[in-house]
Amino acid sequence: MSQAAEHGTDDSPDVLVDEFGTHVGRAMGWPRMAGRAAGVLMLSDRPLTLTQLQEALDASKGSASEMTRLLIANGTVERYKEAGARHFVYRWRDDAWVGCLRHIVAATTELRELAAHAQERGADMSEEQRGRLRDMHSYYRFMVGHLELMLTEYTAAWTASKDRP
Repeated sequence: MSQAAEHGTDDSPDVLVDEFGTHVGRAMGWPRMAGRAAGVLMLSDRPLTLTQLQEALDASKGSASEMTRLLIANGTVERYKEAGARHFVYRWRDDAWVGCLRHIVAATTELRELAAHAQERGADMSEEQRGRLRDMHSYYRFMVGHLELMLTEYTAAWTASKDRP
């Protein structure tokens, strides 16, 4: 990486994509390649085929495919076929951040359900173990409640921002 890129003084899209790889990848617990794929798709002015994404990332077809699946599952990218086209294309969703937050709510809800189930199943465990399970369930109930409110508020704000000229 160039000195300009290391210090954030190079404004080229390639440098920004690399920064996405480093920061988005690390923050989301994703491979660096997934962060780079997110950057390429977010900054692209048109949908990309898997081959085009693969070339932009200088990645194998398998790696590019795996990264698109991860981004689709996380609510930020969509895959579709354009009318008359032979290949699927990938694009950054217009509502990517709503989709991302929906994914987080769903994942946290799943963990809340696990915590409730574990708390029920742990009724015969020691007080210390039951306390840990209770804390887990309490934490995820709290998180789901607040994340659902955030999703509602953010979705309303995002929708309102799209309604403005």
